[in-house]
Amino acid sequence: PAPAEAGRVPGPPDGGWGWVVVFGAFVSIGFAYAFPKGLAIFFKEIQGFFGTSYSEIAWVSSIMLATTYGAGPISSILVNRYGSRPVVMFGGLLCGVGMISAAFCTSILQLYICVGFITGFGLALNLQPSVIIVGKYFLKRRPIANGLAMAGSPVMLCTLAPLNQFLFDNFGWRGSFLILGAILLNCCVAGALFRPIGPGTALVKTQVAEEGKDALKGKITEDGPMENKTEEEGEKDCFEKVNQYLDFSLFKHRGFLIYLIGNVLMFLGFFAPIVFLAPYAKHTGVDEYSAAFLLSILAIVDMVARPTTGIVANSRWVRPRIQYFFSFAIAFNGACHLLCPLASSYTGLIVYSSFFGLAFGMVCAMLFETLMDLVGAARFTSAVGLVTIAECCTILLGPPIGGILIDTFGDYKYMFIKCGAVMVLAGTFLFIMNYYNYRMLAKEEKERKAKEEDPESVRTENEGKKTWNKDSIQDGPELEPLKEKGEGLKKEMNGT
Repeated sequence: PAPAEAGRVPGPPDGGWGWVVVFGAFVSIGFAYAFPKGLAIFFKEIQGFFGTSYSEIAWVSSIMLATTYGAGPISSILVNRYGSRPVVMFGGLLCGVGMISAAFCTSILQLYICVGFITGFGLALNLQPSVIIVGKYFLKRRPIANGLAMAGSPVMLCTLAPLNQFLFDNFGWRGSFLILGAILLNCCVAGALFRPIGPGTALVKTQVAEEGKDALKGKITEDGPMENKTEEEGEKDCFEKVNQYLDFSLFKHRGFLIYLIGNVLMFLGFFAPIVFLAPYAKHTGVDEYSAAFLLSILAIVDMVARPTTGIVANSRWVRPRIQYFFSFAIAFNGACHLLCPLASSYTGLIVYSSFFGLAFGMVCAMLFETLMDLVGAARFTSAVGLVTIAECCTILLGPPIGGILIDTFGDYKYMFIKCGAVMVLAGTFLFIMNYYNYRMLAKEEKERKAKEEDPESVRTENEGKKTWNKDSIQDGPELEPLKEKGEGLKKEMNGT
């Protein structure tokens, strides 16, 4: 029999092997975020090779990003079922297969499938588990750990931008895709570092669940008249299982809805400026390596901004009101895009890339930390899955809408203005609604304290707590093995 401690999940260690997990997440998240942006180096040449427009070639990155985010619920379900380690390793394998297959594509549609869907789905299986497992290993130092893990994106982008240009000059875009597919297999190595916390918990629950299913099947075989009741219970079990993996009650959570609406609006203009930064520089007459260097500048500033933002967000002045800081970062990002059309020279583009990297790093460092701050660590896995599938629509449409504006007006400035306006609007919305949310939370806390001061309400509440504790003790998942064992001994004593 399993020991009494087998069903209990240990608390976050806040260090130790957790820093190795942060390094694995650094690699995995870095590829998930930076790879779609780094592919922009090949877009102008692939566009000429297949004879496509700006909007058509932009769909490659859009489909990849949308698949990465849209497959969030699938990734969350797989993590809840199998854990982060095997999911990330399988995702790395998919990424490599997708890019190697893309090297043999003969049409833009095949690129959509290989690069967009297959590689994008592999990146989804890298992103979600990496974010989730960092939250399981850290609590007090979680903003710093998230900032360090999210810093993988600028480091990878800083490396991939010049590397992709070098690979293209020496091997062409097909040979480059073969090499990049091999590089992406390193995600399998990163996933191997994700050692699970409390490995005995899932095993005990699985054994108990299987025993319960066998007992239910035997009861159905013996008792014929209980068929209707069993079907109803089966339907309830089905809904409970779905709700276990994806907690749809989050749509009743006020803070979660505010975060969701603001982020869905923000992503309409979040990725398009990065996708079109290098083509915009080439359009103004800048050579290929200098255009790729702009992405490196953005990534270097981003690399410093993410851990710095994590440290600032973890301070006692910012963390209690981290949602305001997140809103400011989004609005600051939009302001950079609105000012981009003023940068007509290469020096101006360097200045824009620097400020863009700072704003981009601030947003990315707090993107998941603010969500966990709102819903808590217990519901974070479900929240990530629901948020990403809602965001995938605007992520999918963002770069193609920018490409349509470029094709229509023959100028990049309208694309940057659109993205900037949307980001400023999203930041303003989040700031106002988070102010309202904080006010409502303070009011609810005040009402709760007033009820505690009333003796009659305290007595009623204590009775409710006792009832709840009794129910939780009887039905709690951590004590299920002990419950089953106790019931078995009771039946033996009664002679049944």
